[in-house]
Amino acid sequence: MLDNQIEVKQLNSLALAYMGDAVFDQYIRHHLLLKGSVRPNMLHRQAKEYVSARAQAKIVHQLLDEGFLTEEEQAVLRRGRNAKSGSIPKHTDVQTYRYSTAFEAVLGYLYLDSQQKRVTEIVEKAIMIIERSEENGE
Repeated sequence: MLDNQIEVKQLNSLALAYMGDAVFDQYIRHHLLLKGSVRPNMLHRQAKEYVSARAQAKIVHQLLDEGFLTEEEQAVLRRGRNAKSGSIPKHTDVQTYRYSTAFEAVLGYLYLDSQQKRVTEIVEKAIMIIERSEENGE
């Protein structure tokens, strides 16, 4: 594994977000398979409910409101939110995209820092937040 060759604290936020995006996507795909979803087009549609910038921004706000993140995670979150990516997807606004990037940066940071247990805790909480908001029609 490369984690012993990477100085995680020195990586820029967009590199952390790049890794965090892949980590979150893998967790979500696994979650959907466990729920019994197997048709590829259905899996893709369902996955978007979790991994969209809008969903990730909602997750961040909820995690912050509940005081779920450590001070270290909040510092990474701020760095990720303030990172300038150069391009914003056309289906979201700048603020939402920045919070989404921040969420991914936190996951990438924790993953690369070998804090697997904490990654799992945050992802499980994120899944709960999204599924609860779907139940409430949000």
